[in-house]
Amino acid sequence: MAEAGSFAEKVKQQADIVRVIGEYVRLKKTGQNFTGLCPFHQEKTPSFSVHPVKQMYYCFGCHEGGDVFKFVMQIDRCEFPEAVRTVAEKCGIPIPRPRERSPEERRENQQRGALVEMHREAAAFFARQLQGAQEGKVAAAYLEDRGLDREAMARFGLGFAPSSGDALLRHLKTKYPEKLLEASGLFSRDQSGRLYDRFRRRIMFPIANDAGKIIAFGGRAMGDDMPKYMNSPETTVYTKSSVLYHLDRAKEALRQNDFAILVEGYMDAIAVARAGIMNVVASCGTSLAEPQIKLLGRFTHRVVVNYDPDTAGQAATERSLTLLLEKEFDVRVLTLPGGADPDKFLKEQGADAYSKLLAQAPPYLDYLIGRTQRMDRTTAAGKVAALNFLMPFVQRLPNRLLRSEWATRIASELRVDEPVLREALRRAAAERRSEVKPKAELLGPPIKSDERQLMQMLVESEGFREKLAREITSGGLHRGLETEKIFEALISHAGGRPDPATLSAQLEEKDRRLLFEVLFEPSVERTWEEAESCLDSLRNRRIAEELAGLEKMIQALPPGEDQNQLHRRKLELNRLLSSKQGPNKFSAGV
Repeated sequence: MAEAGSFAEKVKQQADIVRVIGEYVRLKKTGQNFTGLCPFHQEKTPSFSVHPVKQMYYCFGCHEGGDVFKFVMQIDRCEFPEAVRTVAEKCGIPIPRPRERSPEERRENQQRGALVEMHREAAAFFARQLQGAQEGKVAAAYLEDRGLDREAMARFGLGFAPSSGDALLRHLKTKYPEKLLEASGLFSRDQSGRLYDRFRRRIMFPIANDAGKIIAFGGRAMGDDMPKYMNSPETTVYTKSSVLYHLDRAKEALRQNDFAILVEGYMDAIAVARAGIMNVVASCGTSLAEPQIKLLGRFTHRVVVNYDPDTAGQAATERSLTLLLEKEFDVRVLTLPGGADPDKFLKEQGADAYSKLLAQAPPYLDYLIGRTQRMDRTTAAGKVAALNFLMPFVQRLPNRLLRSEWATRIASELRVDEPVLREALRRAAAERRSEVKPKAELLGPPIKSDERQLMQMLVESEGFREKLAREITSGGLHRGLETEKIFEALISHAGGRPDPATLSAQLEEKDRRLLFEVLFEPSVERTWEEAESCLDSLRNRRIAEELAGLEKMIQALPPGEDQNQLHRRKLELNRLLSSKQGPNKFSAGV
C-alpha cells in the first residue's frame, strides 16, 4: 500500500492508469470509462473496465480489481516495490537515487556486475567455438544428430568448451583479475595453485536468471567423460536452488497460459519450447527447491510435472509434489508412454501428440494412486503399504477441506472403510508419524459384500445360476472389478456346478486365495431378489464411476457443444441413480 507522502503515493497520484494498462490491454472508450478484454481470464466479450477519474480497474467477469500498482503486480507477477518502479518508468517519473552504499556494498555490487559481464563474454566465446572451431564442429554435429539445427543452437545460446583446459582462461585473463576469475566459478585450481578451465570438451548451456542475465553454465560431456552433466558452482550471482532454466524466455507464456510445464533437463526444456510450447521450465536435473517454487509462484500456481519416467525421475516427481502441494499449487503429472523423456517423445511422436497428452495429464492424486497399483491392494498388508506411500503427500496438504477430499478418494480407491482411514490419519498426525498403523483386521475384506454374495450364488444357486451369469455378462457388471478374473472363471462354468479345483487352475495366486476364502464362508440359500439387489449395487457403482469420469472430462474441456453433451449425459445418469436409490437415499451425482 502506498503510504501518504511516500514516493509510491507520488507515483500513484501522477500515473495515468489508462496509459499504463493500455500497454497491456487494447482499451476502447465507453462513456466515461475504458473497456477491453480482461487479461486475467479468457473471454470473448469485454468485461474489463478502467475508470480514469477514480484511477481503478475492475473485471465484471472474474472480479479482479484494484489500482495501477495491483494491476502491474498481477500482470508482471512482481512485488510492490518493483511495480512502483515499473509504473514510474512508464510514466516518466524520476526515480530517487538509492541511499549511499557503503564501500563494501559498492565493491560487492561491482563484483556482481563484473561476474555477469564475464559470463556474457564466456557465452559468446563458447558459441564461437561451437560454430567455428574444428573441435566445436564435432559437437555441433552431435547436436544436429540430436535434432537441433543451427538456428536452434543460436536461439538457445549453445556453445562448446574446448578440451585444451586454458582456452577460456587465455581469453578472459587480460580483462579480469585472477581473484575475480576464481570467484566466477568458470575456473578451478590444480595442485600447484594454477587456474584452469572448469569446463573442458563439453557442450555448454547458458543458465540465465529470470531477468535474462547469464549467471552460470551447464556442461554436457562429449564421449565417456564423467560426470555426464556438470553445472557451475554457486557464486555471488548464482544459487542453483533459486534459478529455473528457460524461465527468462517462458515468463510471458506462463502468464498467458497460467500453467508451467516442469521438466528435468536442458534438452527437455529446449525440445518442448521448439515445439511451440513456451511455458516450460527445467529444474536442471536437481530436486525442485522451495526458492524455485516461490519464484515460479510469481507467474503461476498451476504446474504439470513432466519428469523422466525412470526410477530417478519418479523419485524426483514425488519430491517435487510434496513441496508443490505444501505451497497449494494445482499440480498434474504427465508420464509419457514407452519410458520416453520429453526430448525423445517429441522427436518420435511430434508436437501434436505431446500437446494431446499434456491436455490429458491427470491430477497428482490420480498419479499417486496409480503408483500404488504395483502393490497387492487385495491384502491388508498391501493396503497399509499403499496408505503409507500416500501418507506424506496427505500430510503436506495445508488445506483441511482438500485433506478430507483426499481421504474420501483414497478410501474408495483402496476399498478401505473411510472412518477407519480417517482415524488412522488422525492418529498419525497427532503422533507426528509419516505412516499409518491401522489394525489389519479393521481394513475389512478386500472386496465388497455384494461381490462375495454373487460369487457364492454362481457356485451354490442351482435354480438361477445361468440367469445370474447372463445378467452379469450382458451388463458387463464385472468389468473393471478387482474380482473380474474370478467372475470370468465362474461365468464360464455356469452351465453346471463349478468345481473349485478346476476354477483355481484358471486363476492367479491372489485370485485363487480370494476364491477359496469366499467359498469357505458359511453359505445360506439365496433368492433371486437378493441376487437382483447385488446386481443393482454393481450397476449403481458403474453409474457412479461413469459420473466421476464425466466430471473430469467436463473440467478438461472448454465451454461448448461437447461439454453440453457431457452435462446432458451427467444429468441422465444422476436421474437414473436417484430413481434406483429412492428419494431418501444419498445420490452419488457430482
